[in-house]
Amino acid sequence: DIVRSDVAVDVDIPKAPFFGSRIVKGIPLADYVGMLDERALFMGQWGLKGARGEYEAMAETEGRPRLRALLNEVQSKGWLEAAVVYGYFPCVSEGNDLVILHHEGPEKGKERVRFSFPRQRRDRRLCLSDFFASRESGKVDVVAFHVVTMGNTVSKAANELFAANAYREYLELHGLSVQLTEALAEHWHARIREEMSVRGDDAPDIQGILDQGYRGSRYSFGYPACPDIEQQTQLCELLEPGRIGVELSEEFQLHPEQSTSAIIVHHPEAKYFNAN
Repeated sequence: DIVRSDVAVDVDIPKAPFFGSRIVKGIPLADYVGMLDERALFMGQWGLKGARGEYEAMAETEGRPRLRALLNEVQSKGWLEAAVVYGYFPCVSEGNDLVILHHEGPEKGKERVRFSFPRQRRDRRLCLSDFFASRESGKVDVVAFHVVTMGNTVSKAANELFAANAYREYLELHGLSVQLTEALAEHWHARIREEMSVRGDDAPDIQGILDQGYRGSRYSFGYPACPDIEQQTQLCELLEPGRIGVELSEEFQLHPEQSTSAIIVHHPEAKYFNAN
C-alpha cells in the first residue's frame, strides 16, 4: 500500500542553513545536561523506587545527590567526549520511500540514497515519507540527520567497573552515559530546529520538550515508525560517523553503545507513531 495518508501537503519548507554534513567535537556538558531526563535516569536506569506520589522526595534526597556526584566525577576524569555529526539534505518522497538527492556536482538533483518505510494498515495509515513533499509536487524538501556520541572513554570506564564486579557503580555510570547521549540528541535536535528557524513552537520547559512539545519529530531506526535498523547503512553513508569515532556493526548497531542516530523531520504533523 503506497497511497498517501491525509497528512497536510501545503507546509512551508524551511531553508537549510547548509547542505552536506558537519562535525562538532568537544561539546561541553553544560550545553546539554539541561536536557537530561531525570525520571528516565532515576527510575528507568538506576531503578530507584518511590511510593506513588513520592517521586519528587526520592529524586531530591537520593537521585539528585548521586547524580551531582557522578557528574562531577565524569567531568573531572575527562570521560565524556561528546561529539556530533549532522547535516541537511535535499529530498523528495516517492510512495513509501524518502529519496535523498545529490546537492552538488554533476549528479545534482539525482538520487543519492533511498530510505523505505512501512505504512500503517489502519488509523491514519501514516508513513514517514508522507511528511515530505512528493516528487510529483515539483517541490524539493529538506531532511536533517544526526549521529551523536559520548565517545569511547566512558564506555570503557563502565566496562571496567563491570569486569571488576562493581555492579552498582557500573549500572550508575552506564545508565548516566546512556541518558546523557539522549540529552545530547535532544539538545542537538533543538539546535537543528533553530538552524531551520522552526523553534518558535518549542515548549517553554524541559518536560514539554521531552514530551515532543516542538515542531516536527526525531525518529531513530529500530523504533516503531522506522523499524528497519539495516537502513542505518544509508544514514552512515550520508554522515560518515567514523569521523567522530562511531562505527556501524555487522548487526547494524552503533558503537560505542553511547551513540544514537536520528532522522529529523520538520513537518508540524510529524510525531511518534507505530507503523506496525
